[in-house]
Amino acid sequence: MKGKLMMLLACLFMGASMVTAQTSKVTGLVISAEDSEPVIGASVAVKGVPTLGAITDIDGKFVIENLPSSAKTLR
Repeated sequence: MKGKLMMLLACLFMGASMVTAQTSKVTGLVISAEDSEPVIGASVAVKGVPTLGAITDIDGKFVIENLPSSAKTLR
């Protein structure tokens, strides 16, 4: 019985760590195609997740955290 309980607890801890590892962070830079200058205030969104996105800063940089592993495309 004690061995089964230990195995169950080990599986629960492993499962919890796998769930937390399924999100990531993406960073990027948005530049203009015309003059290669950073684009300030551009909206960057995750396709299919309307509540997840970011706005570029004064240097054209953005950071999106807690990105689900299913997200593949930014707009």
